[in-house]
Amino acid sequence: MIIKKINLYAIRLPLKQPFIISYHTYRDMPSIIVEMETDEGVTGYGEAVADEHVTGETWESTFQVLKHTLAPKLIGMDPFQIERIHERMDEAIYQAPTAKAAIDIACYDAMGKKLGQPVYQLLGGRYHEEFQLTHVLSIAEPEQMAGEAAGMLESGYRSFKMKVGTDIEMDIERIRRVRERVGMAVPIRIDVNQGWKSSSHTLQAVRHLEGLNIDWLEQPVKADDLNGMARVKAMTDIPLMIDEGLKGMREMFDVIHKQAADKINIKLMKCGGIYPAVKLAHIAEMAGLDCQVGSMVESSIASAAGFHVAFSKKGITSVELTGPIKFSRDIGDLRYDVPYIRLTDKEGLGVNVDRGVLEELTEFKSVIE
Repeated sequence: MIIKKINLYAIRLPLKQPFIISYHTYRDMPSIIVEMETDEGVTGYGEAVADEHVTGETWESTFQVLKHTLAPKLIGMDPFQIERIHERMDEAIYQAPTAKAAIDIACYDAMGKKLGQPVYQLLGGRYHEEFQLTHVLSIAEPEQMAGEAAGMLESGYRSFKMKVGTDIEMDIERIRRVRERVGMAVPIRIDVNQGWKSSSHTLQAVRHLEGLNIDWLEQPVKADDLNGMARVKAMTDIPLMIDEGLKGMREMFDVIHKQAADKINIKLMKCGGIYPAVKLAHIAEMAGLDCQVGSMVESSIASAAGFHVAFSKKGITSVELTGPIKFSRDIGDLRYDVPYIRLTDKEGLGVNVDRGVLEELTEFKSVIE
């Protein structure tokens, strides 16, 4: 099976409501869809959702990298040769993990469809039967976040992730209000998205959180401050998760060496796709680190790819892949059974792409053959 053509679609996925985190407010999610056609009539789909605050890539730059640098070099290659494909992409450009992830995901989708098997079967088979979904609360006024949490609790959710990081005192009030509203037994995870900046500021905040039964605290300091992460980890009993500070192998070894986290957040857009994500999960297991698979708020395509990784690995104990729930329109049909996600045994990613919606949401496109 040979790659004969790659179609690129730059789209904007409409959100039901703005998604607010410490460094940006998203009113829609710019995404790039890769449609990989093969000589055997098998088509694989991939996706790239760039975040310049995390990997330095933008929607526009990722499209250009795919169009001019990566896709032309992959025409004529076999999607099954995933190691060689990653080698060729790495030779073509340094970093650019989001662009590479889109190609990687499309290759796995094509492989699964060719074999008539779901992608998780290519990664070692299904380990988990289901994952509990966590509702993500974007930044708002304390009472508004508490009210949303209470409403989601009634609709079936059993855990929450709170986005904070704009102001420490207000953040503490947000967390307290949500905890009061949902009770002490409901798991709450706190994601600061680097907003508390330093270990000193973080430790000031942590003193107010230690009696609130927090599941874990995610990336409170700047991404490159592994020493700060290690300091916070050493001085609190609240488990610490690293996200923006861990993209690929280089950061992984530094995190292990410095004992900078208890848990890592693997995102396909940060590390370059399914293939490197599996490598990170294996290294984390050897190092005794729990893993989560997260996302950049992606469509059914990349969300499904993340789920296939998560369902295949014992060391991945939580997921945060709720993009399709946040969109008013999606190009795929990934199904959620709130408060759980259960993958089907459909071939490839298990996602049917609505070509009509894809064309409607497309702002510009390109064909490489």
